[in-house]
Amino acid sequence: MMEADFWVNKWQTGEIAFHEGNPNRFLAGYFDTLALPAPARVFVPLCGKTRDIAWLLARRYRVAGVELVGTAVDRLFAELGMQPTISNHGALTRYSAKDIDIYVGDIFELSAELLGPVDAVYDRAALVALPKDTRARYTGHLSMITNKAPQLLISYEYDQTRMDGPPFSVSSTEVAQHYGAGYEIKLLTSADVPSGLKGRCPSTESVWYLRNS
Repeated sequence: MMEADFWVNKWQTGEIAFHEGNPNRFLAGYFDTLALPAPARVFVPLCGKTRDIAWLLARRYRVAGVELVGTAVDRLFAELGMQPTISNHGALTRYSAKDIDIYVGDIFELSAELLGPVDAVYDRAALVALPKDTRARYTGHLSMITNKAPQLLISYEYDQTRMDGPPFSVSSTEVAQHYGAGYEIKLLTSADVPSGLKGRCPSTESVWYLRNS
């Protein structure tokens, strides 16, 4: 996994261009593919303070998440207008409020038992945030702790020689390498990123539906 100091520094210096100020443009259009009745529980890995969580809560879903940087989680709850109950669980700290549980710490320290049952995974910014040598470990761990829950995955694909990540380029071939053995994989849509990734690098953004095979 990328060094914790890298992400802590990003939040401390405000270099969070990866944070979208509004819910993701594909969330509303494709979340129904999961066919989840509220109040199903949705897991959002490496969640930061994403506005996608507010979108899910507003639709009466329950949310679980994990985030490395405590500052991001503090800001998440402040923006939600919630006062969380905080408890320690070994290497992780859990922030809980009505319909939401966020774990602060390394996702690889999160077990299925601590996470609890989830009905789906929404991965907008986790797989693409990890360097290539960590992605296989992450996808295997995610599958294990969620019991292969169905997943809505958003990825980027671009010429990695033109720009360094994160977000990293994850090709359709790589998605299949990580998930093909355990899931049916369906590409829901793929579209150019407006103005390019970080405003300078042409990129496509793809939405995948993964279902336990």
